Amino acid sequence: MTRKLILSSPLLEITISRLCQELIENQIQGTETVILGLQPRGIYFAERIAAELGRQLNTSFPVGRLDATFFRDDYRRRDTIAPNSTDISFLIENKRVILVDDVLATGRMVRAALDAMNSFGRPAKVELCVLIDRIYNRDLPINADYVGKSVNTLPTEKVLVEWKEQGHEADKIWLITQ
Repeated sequence: MTRKLILSSPLLEITISRLCQELIENQIQGTETVILGLQPRGIYFAERIAAELGRQLNTSFPVGRLDATFFRDDYRRRDTIAPNSTDISFLIENKRVILVDDVLATGRMVRAALDAMNSFGRPAKVELCVLIDRIYNRDLPINADYVGKSVNTLPTEKVLVEWKEQGHEADKIWLITQ
């Protein structure tokens, strides 16, 4: 197994700042916007996005955590199921939802998240923001509106995102070849 570093600080902070600038350019101001991070690692990225947007716009955005494990079409096929908690303390009805995840690969988790969001209301608009887009790996026709970095990967490769909030000493994104 080999590891190749894709992204780390300070380039990661620059990438997050750039993504926030794109969100601002696309009229995030003046709309009722909420941010939903996909469990497990998308929540750390969502909190970073919300903090940076708050810093740049001098305001705050509600941030929620969404677990779509039981909405996945393949969850019964897995040997182990490790669900996380969903924590959305606000309504998403008629709001602009920024769905945030760390890695977009097959698109199945995003499809499941869209299904899971229906339990909390019908948003006016949903936009997808991802840190890493594993292009050429889609099973479903799902694309992100905001992408930190696109990476060409083989089906045998994996992208691993390590956040300081998880206990790592630094933020790092690795391409792992098995």
